Amino acid sequence: MVFKIINATEAKPGINILIDGSPCTVKSQDISKTGKHGHAKCRIEAVGIIDGKKRVIVVPGHERIEVPHIEKRKGQILSISGDKVSVMDLENYETIDVNRNEDVEVNEGDQIEYWKIGEEKIIKRRI
Repeated sequence: MVFKIINATEAKPGINILIDGSPCTVKSQDISKTGKHGHAKCRIEAVGIIDGKKRVIVVPGHERIEVPHIEKRKGQILSISGDKVSVMDLENYETIDVNRNEDVEVNEGDQIEYWKIGEEKIIKRRI
């Protein structure tokens, strides 16, 4: 997975970061003031992109946080079988299997946007 590194104070709402190895979108950030001998602390609340779980971390402001590379691609659904969806990429015509997202209503033949985050792929919306 390709990463970019940022400081914890740069993790503004809407930015995607890695928390415990899973990609998350930052929802809020609170920065405390520095103490007499201490560092500023950042409290970051984020929601997982793939699993939807809420995660909260508290780290020093100078802590380095990884930002995952998210590739947004378009595809067409070829078939649906259980919790797997067979998708043909519209740029290179490659056929891939993607886990079905319960939040997005899809049918065979629909064009979709899917996100590729490292080895994980998830359907984000119907076009």
